[in-house]
Amino acid sequence: MSLESTPGRPRRVLDDPAAMRAFAHPVRLALHELLLRAGAATAADAAREVGISQALASYHLRQLAKYGFVEQAEARDERERPWKVTETVQDWADGDTTAARGLLEQVLAERALSRLVEWQQHRADETGAWRAVGGVGNTYLYATPEEIEAIGADLASLLEPLMARVADPAARPEGSRPVLLTQMLVPLPPTASGD
Repeated sequence: MSLESTPGRPRRVLDDPAAMRAFAHPVRLALHELLLRAGAATAADAAREVGISQALASYHLRQLAKYGFVEQAEARDERERPWKVTETVQDWADGDTTAARGLLEQVLAERALSRLVEWQQHRADETGAWRAVGGVGNTYLYATPEEIEAIGADLASLLEPLMARVADPAARPEGSRPVLLTQMLVPLPPTASGD
């Protein structure tokens, strides 16, 4: 699924295997997510949040910048060097079947599963409606590639107002919080009977 950028929510289509491999690093994904949530952060702040050294955070932020995932943000003073994301959504080039894409998809799926386990471990500590949301759904479909593309476009349209809040903290309603939505579409082999 490759969609155009929308105002206020830039989208990047990843088609460079080197950039995909660079982005697939777990520490870089954690730093990128932190910057999405925080808006901007210095290497020192990011290091504390992610639980790594400032030197390691600086190194990985520079690597993310090298491949265009983050950039320097406006500083409040000349000592501060905050970073911010360049795009809030990454997408893969249509038809890209490189090993780099496979690696990135695998790391993203592993990260999502890790976040699910964390949620399950503290779900009972949540109050009210938050305790009931989250989890895994599993649906089997029979669909063509064109129908799957249409589902993706419809889902993106449905999610657009919620995703716009990533870049605009003022638009977030009271009581909202970050939510990870991971999509996994896995075409299964046909059965021996052809079904």
